[in-house]
Amino acid sequence: MDLSILKKSLFVLILFPALLSAQYTDVINSNRPGRAVSAYAVGKNVAQVEVGLLYEQQDNADLNSDSNIFGTDFALRYGLLFEQLEINLEGSFIKQNISYPDYNIEGKLTNFSRNRLGLKYLVYDPYKNPERNKPNLYSWRANNVFQWKNLIPAVSVYAGANFLFNDNPFYPGEPSLSYRGAINTQSRLSPRFVLISNIAYDRIGTDFPEWRAALSLSHAFRDPRWSVFFEGQGISSDRYSDVILRTGVARLISSNFQADIHMGSGFNNSPSKVFVVLGFSYRLDFHKDQLIPIDDQKAGQNGAIKKNANKKNSKKKKDKNKDDIDF
Repeated sequence: MDLSILKKSLFVLILFPALLSAQYTDVINSNRPGRAVSAYAVGKNVAQVEVGLLYEQQDNADLNSDSNIFGTDFALRYGLLFEQLEINLEGSFIKQNISYPDYNIEGKLTNFSRNRLGLKYLVYDPYKNPERNKPNLYSWRANNVFQWKNLIPAVSVYAGANFLFNDNPFYPGEPSLSYRGAINTQSRLSPRFVLISNIAYDRIGTDFPEWRAALSLSHAFRDPRWSVFFEGQGISSDRYSDVILRTGVARLISSNFQADIHMGSGFNNSPSKVFVVLGFSYRLDFHKDQLIPIDDQKAGQNGAIKKNANKKNSKKKKDKNKDDIDF
């Protein structure tokens, strides 16, 4: 017997339970880099911080103004009560140095450009069905190429609130409290490609509610500690609309620590923007697997037991399966 086939089969068997869990992972699951949000929560009793340092150059053709923006964006995430639920605090605090050359005027604006608290709940996870996701023990290729069923995404819903403090100059005249709702999806197209999409209705309760949509594709390299992403984000409201493109890389330093860098630009010229962000993510992992007593497990949840399953296969069947192997 070819030992390489045995090794690969054992690897798939070992990996399979990890794929089924799909919620908590042995390595950090960060929303960085970019703004697209994963459908999955961080896992019960996992605390995670995600921070970025940003610089943005902004020019407004309509106002004939130039701006330099420095700031930090952050996310504090915690797996609450059970695996599917996450509470998170997200924000961006920026300092904008703005000048109007025509009038020889300069000014500074400082406050939160984003500050919200919300809950995310995973409503559907395709990897919870063990029968649908059984690996093919006879074909490495079948387990590693795109399949149409991979387009079926995990789906989560989000509900949260935006907060404004001290007459925020970035949102003049808006109430201190508004609301946000979102739907997030995530599809594992292949072992190296992940597709994430978000659609959100934001700043509900203000005079300028806005639609936001994002689509992000991530690719892991042969060294899985490295990954690259490409992301497009659309924003539409009566006050501001734009399409923003981002790209960057992430590096897994340890199972609980990730560093990243990305850059991007918008298409609007009022204002136009280019930016670069350097960030990291770190988690405190207090997760413990929940053991379910066998008496409490549902019958057949790991698949129905076939008739005569305990009998040895015939020699003829073994020879047939041997021919099907395509490693």
